[in-house]
Amino acid sequence: MLLVLFGGMRGAVGQAATSASGSGVQLAVIDTDIGDDIDDAFALALALRSPELRVVGVTTAYGDTELRARLVDRYLAEVGRSDIPVAAGVATPHSNVFTQAAYALREPDHKHPDGVAFLLDQIRAHPGEITLIAIGPETNLAAAIQRDAGTFRKVKRVVLMGGSVYRGYGDEHRPPEPEWNIDRDPAAAKALFASGVPIFMMPLDSTQVHLEAKDREQIFSFGSPLTDQLTLLYHQWAAHTDNHAPDPTLFDPVAVTYAIRPELCPAKLLRIEVDDKGMTLPVNGPANAQICLRSDERGFLDLLLNRIATVQEARPAAAR
Repeated sequence: MLLVLFGGMRGAVGQAATSASGSGVQLAVIDTDIGDDIDDAFALALALRSPELRVVGVTTAYGDTELRARLVDRYLAEVGRSDIPVAAGVATPHSNVFTQAAYALREPDHKHPDGVAFLLDQIRAHPGEITLIAIGPETNLAAAIQRDAGTFRKVKRVVLMGGSVYRGYGDEHRPPEPEWNIDRDPAAAKALFASGVPIFMMPLDSTQVHLEAKDREQIFSFGSPLTDQLTLLYHQWAAHTDNHAPDPTLFDPVAVTYAIRPELCPAKLLRIEVDDKGMTLPVNGPANAQICLRSDERGFLDLLLNRIATVQEARPAAAR
């Protein structure tokens, strides 16, 4: 039996859980490896269309972070949100295909600010207020911890897409396995889980939500500047798959959803240990994360469609 002791983390896990759905607009930084899979683009769309969040910046993670930042520049410009700062995180070796590089390359090249410094500056400017939505490998987060752990601990919480607790990729009966965001940099994930900050983790157990053709076409036929970007990026991604019209798996938007509608992905306290192979193992000891092991998939999809493929009334100025 797994023994979980409700201590440590300066009481932050429980405190952040009670404030997760509190009133007011949340300040958010999104740390993303956008440009390989397509789910990051949907996650950013949901964040931009959620009045509960004020996105104060986007940082890019893993691989060619400058090219990823150019992708975000173009995306934000096309949807009228060039006011949101974009910073490039730590560049790393990578062997995966940047499926949406053509989209990014159409944006003029320029040097972006240091993503790690940007993240720390936002936390300093808004101590205890920044929700960090981490939907890529945790390299930037670990670099921030190494650079200034005291400041990083002033983040309100980290809402993380990553890990595999009881379920691997695909069939729900498949055993746990290393998940991409953790597997790319296990040492960074270890540093995050040891940092003592409130962590809300959306693993493979709860994030394998498929965007099937009917829902996809509702989005693509909507014809807004935002859904037009999703349509273009989807087709660039699909061109690099064996399936002519694949159903995307919306891993990353589940993390955004938790930040605004935690009831769609109820979380439980666990202690997670990250091993050198990128496994995220539930172990005995004081809890260091809240983990959503099963989400309301239809509720999540309805929220996504309502936010990005229906007409919304003008958002109040405070939420922009």
